[in-house]
Amino acid sequence: MSLLKKSVLLVTLIIVADQVLKIWIKTHMALRESISIIGDRVLIHFTENPGMAFGIELFGSSGKLLLTLARVVFIGILAWFTWRQIRRKAPTGLVLGLSAMCAGALGNLIDCLFYGVIFSASTYTQVAQLFPAEGGYEAFGFGKVVDMLYFPVIQTTYPSWFPFNAGEPFTFFRPIFNLADAAITCSVFYLLIFQRSLFSKDEQIA
Repeated sequence: MSLLKKSVLLVTLIIVADQVLKIWIKTHMALRESISIIGDRVLIHFTENPGMAFGIELFGSSGKLLLTLARVVFIGILAWFTWRQIRRKAPTGLVLGLSAMCAGALGNLIDCLFYGVIFSASTYTQVAQLFPAEGGYEAFGFGKVVDMLYFPVIQTTYPSWFPFNAGEPFTFFRPIFNLADAAITCSVFYLLIFQRSLFSKDEQIA
């Protein structure tokens, strides 16, 4: 299989898996609803992220629009760079790492562009509908990213000597994310860990 086909296959698999899970979550779960996978350590917990990482929002609608445009530009640059590496016959690991990052970014961009148009709003008591007769909950480009993977691996309490929240429950690793986020994070760590060998091989090829 050619390097281009491997890249396209990986991108397709990540996007399809990411979108299938997100659509299922949107059409089967109410906002903040949880499903236990492994006790209280591995959960499917439905949330929506209107902004960037960790739900940060800046400058209201204008900030959301700028964020979406920035994602489009970033994906365009990343896709061009990945294509350039394919044309140069760079190491397979480098190309697939870049491809996974691109796929993750595309997965979240799809949410931002289309989910506000094709879904009704998710609420704490009502499951969203796909292609509702009354239209979606937001305009094109203003959709919210669906997050659902939650791993509260360590649950403990703040020590009694702690200056605030002493004795209250504390959960380590609180972020809730999705498969697209996981693809981006794993690809970044992969490239950082193996960058020396990957880029040294790339330089030898060049």
